[in-house]
Amino acid sequence: MSSVESADARRHRRTAVRIKEAMRELSNQLALLNHHVGVRLSLRDVDLDCLDLIARHGPLSPGTLARRAGLHPATMTGILDRLQRGGWIVRERDPAAPDRRSVTVRALRERNGELFRLYAGMNTAMDEICAGYDETQLEVIADFLQRAGEAGRRATDELADG
Repeated sequence: MSSVESADARRHRRTAVRIKEAMRELSNQLALLNHHVGVRLSLRDVDLDCLDLIARHGPLSPGTLARRAGLHPATMTGILDRLQRGGWIVRERDPAAPDRRSVTVRALRERNGELFRLYAGMNTAMDEICAGYDETQLEVIADFLQRAGEAGRRATDELADG
């Protein structure tokens, strides 16, 4: 390997390490933000995580939600009870299910304003950051984040299965 290739390889490794370190810091900061949002709304961190899954992917069956969240179904029952008591979700009969006892869980959209208000500072900051990149750069960033998210799902699945 020539010295130019070696320098390029070292530079690439250093940049990759910086990216991984930045992602760890981002993960920590988002966890702290979510924790503070949860405290303001009297929600546990896991409750807020499940509410986000329901809002993004719902309506979902409790079993599907438990799998997506990596939680035991009995744990999910307690979470759903708290979210329902707090007025964040409703459980509804699933008319399409062969078992008439089947339910789906749906987030109540009328509560979204409370969440949006608490995340407004972060959303504004993200808009400002994105404004500093052109469309091509944003596409690369979006692709990277999607692929990193998928890598995280695979790693989680491997740990959960093993």
